[in-house]
Amino acid sequence: MNFFDHQDKARRQSRWIIWCFIAVALVIVLAVDFVVVALAATQLPNEMMMYGGLLTSSFWQHNSGLLIGSSLATSSVIGIASLGKIASLRGGGGKVARDMGGAIVTPDTRDPLRRRLYNVVEEIAIASGTPVPEIYVLENEPGINAFAAGYTAADAAVAVTQGTLEKLDRAELQGVIAHEFSHIFNGDMRINIRMMGVIFGILVIAIVGRKFLQSSRYRVSSSRDKNGGAIIAIGIALMLIGYIGLFFARWMKSALSRQREYLADASAVQFTRDPDGIAGALKKIAAYNHSSYLREDSEEVSHMLFSSGYKSLMFATHPPLEDRIERLEKGFQVGDIKDLAAKLKAEERREHLQAQKAEIEEAKKKEAKSSGGFFNPESLIENIGNPDFERILAAGILTSEIPDGLNAAAHSLEWVPEVLFFCLLSQEAELNHRQQLIINERMGDISAKKLNHLVSSNTPIKEEQRLPLVEICFPTLKRRPLEDIHKVMKTLELLVAIDNKVDSFEYCLSRLVRQYLSEATSPSTKQMHGKRKLADCINEVSMVVSIVASNGQTEAGAQGIQNAQKAYRAGMAVLDVNHTNLSFADDWQPRLDAALRVLDKLNPQDKYLVVKAISSAVLQDGEVITAEHELVRVICALIHVPFPMIRTASLKKK
Repeated sequence: MNFFDHQDKARRQSRWIIWCFIAVALVIVLAVDFVVVALAATQLPNEMMMYGGLLTSSFWQHNSGLLIGSSLATSSVIGIASLGKIASLRGGGGKVARDMGGAIVTPDTRDPLRRRLYNVVEEIAIASGTPVPEIYVLENEPGINAFAAGYTAADAAVAVTQGTLEKLDRAELQGVIAHEFSHIFNGDMRINIRMMGVIFGILVIAIVGRKFLQSSRYRVSSSRDKNGGAIIAIGIALMLIGYIGLFFARWMKSALSRQREYLADASAVQFTRDPDGIAGALKKIAAYNHSSYLREDSEEVSHMLFSSGYKSLMFATHPPLEDRIERLEKGFQVGDIKDLAAKLKAEERREHLQAQKAEIEEAKKKEAKSSGGFFNPESLIENIGNPDFERILAAGILTSEIPDGLNAAAHSLEWVPEVLFFCLLSQEAELNHRQQLIINERMGDISAKKLNHLVSSNTPIKEEQRLPLVEICFPTLKRRPLEDIHKVMKTLELLVAIDNKVDSFEYCLSRLVRQYLSEATSPSTKQMHGKRKLADCINEVSMVVSIVASNGQTEAGAQGIQNAQKAYRAGMAVLDVNHTNLSFADDWQPRLDAALRVLDKLNPQDKYLVVKAISSAVLQDGEVITAEHELVRVICALIHVPFPMIRTASLKKK
């Protein structure tokens, strides 16, 4: 099952949750109506009960308004509570992490464990073509656990416990983070947030019942209220109905969560190509006597966690640890846990910097070798939402080769705007001077001096490093005040438009930053996928493939046109449609924007075909230039598909 299958399944499961919620809510409404009818019947005179009581039409006519009011009130309480809970989480994954007591990990952290965590998250994000999420540490949690939360990849947050940092080595940490990224790729986060809203809406009925009971105690103790007994009955009934509904809601949550956990474990192995990493993390949880349990109340987020956060067998959101380990490691014996527990007691936490260096050196050796898979559309498709280990290591190498000054500035809250400006500076003296004047005018003298410092102390970066550097800037940039973000975005637009033309990289930078920041500031308004069919969007697909084919040529003149035509036909052949002539356009940027707005509304399976068509066009000539790679990654980001990176060694300069 590939990325698009997972996305489609997640969308169906999301609908299933909604319908199950509606069914449970309907049962609750009917149950409350039953209680109301029963209480109304107790007020009937004895002589009326002798003549049919509840079966008489007059009874139902007399109480029809009461029943309608009861149904509307119950439905409103559940619906408003659920929507209110979901609305309270519009702050994105970061809000969930902060509510759990998480402390943000900034890029400039000097703590070696947090630095390792940030590097692992950043490498997997860049390798998979998804925004670097916010990173949090639950400082007061000694157990081994983690979770990912958010509406979209742009507003996602990954949180780990302090115990995860201290007790896991780098390979095990990488397995846990890859597991959480699987939840991001497969659409689990939005499902999780909706489940939180659903369960809270049902719980409110029980809370209302509890308030009725509290009210009845006061009234009965302070007066001889004749309605005290009825209020007590209503309170008890509402509590029973609410908790029974909550029982079934938690059961649904647990059943769905367990299946998603198996999938995430398998995806983590595919990410890292190392089953021992995630299996080792699970073993340590078992060896430390199920140390995944959290001190804070974790029931609300239990379905999001890497492992069980609280002791509950009936509503277990995760499969048994032993079952998860057995699926990852053939020949696993329960006795292995005891041996590991004894070993862990005798050894201290070790640093793994040398191991990391060894991995990078090994990856560098592999870079020299050709790999046909990188020039295979099917291989790229399979790596969407599931980057292989070589890509993750390649991302680590690529970021490590960025000049230290620029890398540090990209992680600095004070310097990050200037890094983006640095990426857009023209090599032409006259244009460069005009750009400097714009920065001085828009951002002030201090910003201009910072930029000059970056220019004077750093050599120009390689083409293939530009987009990763922009992606590194994103999590830091979105931490700045909203007013500053708007000012930076406006300055970027002016820098791009200064020569009255927009090249491929300028387009990629401005659109990528705008997209990520837009989704980060208002995540709940963004939809990952729609319901449109490919057959209705062929012209838009043709436009996108044409633009990709035209911008990926190193040859000029007639030869370039011929090569672009070949690339276009290779891409459109995937769709089996009668489009044979590509469209050249100087104003391709607004045309591309318009086409992508339409394609973003496609269903996941049709997006799969679009991405395959684009990949086939790019890979038709057996090589990928940097401009192609940048453009395709940004195109895919704009339709919410995380396109995997292509190794630096496979890229050609234009």
